[in-house]
Amino acid sequence: MKKLKKIPKLNTENEEREFWSKNDSTDYLDWKSSKSVSFPKLKPSTKTISLRLPEFLLNDIKIIANKRDVPYQSLIKIILKERSDSELRHSI
Repeated sequence: MKKLKKIPKLNTENEEREFWSKNDSTDYLDWKSSKSVSFPKLKPSTKTISLRLPEFLLNDIKIIANKRDVPYQSLIKIILKERSDSELRHSI
């Protein structure tokens, strides 16, 4: 069994990001003994953006959202996620 290196103390997310971009995690972690975990209450980080849409498009989205009984902003996120997943699957 390979001797694992000790992960250094990293003070910021940027330091951590930099460290892992330059180091192989298998030198520090035994992935064979890892277990899956779930964080059901963890919410993804969000960023507020301003998006200009033609009124007719926004009205259409609101009608569809109303039919699905979801907030229209949630519907926009669902549509964007589905489309981005599809694009990423086909670009590989």
